[in-house]
Amino acid sequence: MGLFPALGFAQSDSYNLDIYPDLWYNSVDGARVGGFVLGEMEGEFQSGPHRLDAGVWLGTNFPDLPVSYYISLTEPIKPFTMPVNEANFRVESSIRTGLSRHKISFNKRWQPGFNELNFLRVGISFSREKMFDSEYRPFPLLWENQWKSLAGADLQFSQNLTPGRFMLKSSITQNLNADLFTVADVEITQTFELYKGFYIDVRGFAGYVSEYARPEYYYGRSYRPAAEWLDKGISRSKGTIPQSLVEDGLVHMSGGANLRGYTQQDFENPATMPNTNFDFVSSLNVEFEFPNPVNSLFKGSIVESFVSFRSYIFGDAGTFSRKNYGVHNLSDYKGQFADAGIGFQFFVNIPDYLGKDRGFALRYEIPFWLSDPAMDENNFKFRNLIGIGAVISL
Repeated sequence: MGLFPALGFAQSDSYNLDIYPDLWYNSVDGARVGGFVLGEMEGEFQSGPHRLDAGVWLGTNFPDLPVSYYISLTEPIKPFTMPVNEANFRVESSIRTGLSRHKISFNKRWQPGFNELNFLRVGISFSREKMFDSEYRPFPLLWENQWKSLAGADLQFSQNLTPGRFMLKSSITQNLNADLFTVADVEITQTFELYKGFYIDVRGFAGYVSEYARPEYYYGRSYRPAAEWLDKGISRSKGTIPQSLVEDGLVHMSGGANLRGYTQQDFENPATMPNTNFDFVSSLNVEFEFPNPVNSLFKGSIVESFVSFRSYIFGDAGTFSRKNYGVHNLSDYKGQFADAGIGFQFFVNIPDYLGKDRGFALRYEIPFWLSDPAMDENNFKFRNLIGIGAVISL
């Protein structure tokens, strides 16, 4: 969350540094005040050697560990690198918001032609991580505090097809410690353009965790695994989003099975949240988008390139099963759930140097129908929530 303009300067060896003040808030650190620096060889535009991304922060509440940091260094592997077809290795280290994580990864990207949105990227990684302070976690029951040694592989494929843009994402992670476990998931998204301003967006998702997996890797109906909450600053720690809104089920973070209508049921009682976690999920999310009249106000202006409003009718359905939940040993379960409603999305987008979206989506959604409502509720009822991030992102 950069709040001020960057300070940039070039070193005598043609290495350029841009420094950005940074400010976050959570209920443990209070205001986290600091800054981060982006470094690269001058004129390389994030494609040269010695790419640096680092930050340091001070918690003004002065918790047990008031200083936190993040650092990442990326180096191209020259024998396997060509323009827009880079191979690289990356070293990352961070201690912040109660988590210690240290990772090395190797990545390769292939891009045919000049369209930056048509590409294949694969990566392999190894990391060591531990959650050492549960006070930062909005739901501590979803976490354990043992060191993990994680080997992973991931793939991302994007292509502009005749109906619209297609994207495939897949990953697998293996814990190499004595308590072996595996986490794997796949996500497929496709847009179909029907007529000017009318689209159907489809997302399919499946996820699996093996026995003995740590609780932060299990799937909920409405939310992504707790381990993935750490990937975004807004969900990284308790209090950035007011905890009362989260526990009341009024805030939905996109990811995982994404049955957004069950957010309130999943979060209404934190003590029973393990009961809503599953070791296998498969889901389908569909959005029928129609023109939003607000967009016409910006037509022809420079704002149109960066700001958009979406209106859509959505439906979500999924199958969820559970054989075992780590040390909790919950009973076997299998069930199907579905929801439907209407939504509105505000999106601010500033594309990166490859033309890919780098923005922020805020949703207001009304899931007026649930296949399995809470006790004493009707299937049809006015329900509403605020969503962070697009459910179907293309």
